[in-house]
Amino acid sequence: MNTNDKIHSHGQVLTALRFFANGSYQLDIGDNRSSALSQQSVSRCIAEVSNALNQPDIIKRYISFPDSFEKLNAVRRGFLDKKGVPGVIGTIDCTHIAIFPPPSEGLYPEHIYVNRKGYHSINTQLICDSDARIMNVNAKYPGSTNDSFIWRQSMISTYMENLHDNGHTSYFLLGDSGYPLRPWLLTLLSDPIPDTPDSLFNKWLTSTRSTIERCNGILKMRFRCLLKHRVLHYNPERASKIIVSCCILHNICINANLPFPEREPDDPLDIDFGIYGVLVPELNPTVNPQLAVGRRVQQLLIRSYFT
Repeated sequence: MNTNDKIHSHGQVLTALRFFANGSYQLDIGDNRSSALSQQSVSRCIAEVSNALNQPDIIKRYISFPDSFEKLNAVRRGFLDKKGVPGVIGTIDCTHIAIFPPPSEGLYPEHIYVNRKGYHSINTQLICDSDARIMNVNAKYPGSTNDSFIWRQSMISTYMENLHDNGHTSYFLLGDSGYPLRPWLLTLLSDPIPDTPDSLFNKWLTSTRSTIERCNGILKMRFRCLLKHRVLHYNPERASKIIVSCCILHNICINANLPFPEREPDDPLDIDFGIYGVLVPELNPTVNPQLAVGRRVQQLLIRSYFT
């Protein structure tokens, strides 16, 4: 075909999907006999499709945090049925998506994108339900940004705090030690004695929170352009749109009950679930009222379900 010819919308979609799923360089896709597109044409297809998927009404249709008590209770019921403890309405974590070193004249200096593991990335916050369906994605922050900072800037953080301030205290998220303990965001207890109620609580929280790790794994296996060794060769703004596009498509696959992908034999296991071992210190933990209430919620759950 003549690569100067206009590519019809279905051709644009198929070309972009193939890139999202393959994660190969655009030139490899354009060289494929079935597509016969130039790298420039493939790049335009990816831009057109990711721009379309990032329209606010499309994002809201496929990625939405529960905004009513009916929806909150439905998500909570899903976790209760699978994990046996009420209250959980989501699991949260950040995952690093590798990108090509961006130009220095961008929104952030180039070195800000280098994460603790030494490569350029976008640190992407995800929150999912018990079916690994993504309810919130934030793909705007450079790789050096701390998980807890991204959370504090999140609209969901404000939403959860307001929910509790208005007396609706039976809803909370689960996070790892990269997040501050709050009554609406529960984290692990520090070094509990084995075979005690505290250790049983940690075992339950770890098991329940593994849903977000599973979500991250499925997302990157299905859309391999997000794998660390594939590296998105785009500026951060374009890379962010590709990440959000893949999250939307992930949810479409979940809603359609499509089978989960399997890891390819030649792919290294590089699902980067964030930077491990980064504890979040409280500025003054002895007087922080939110921390104190968070500890009381932990102890209430332990007394009610793990003793």
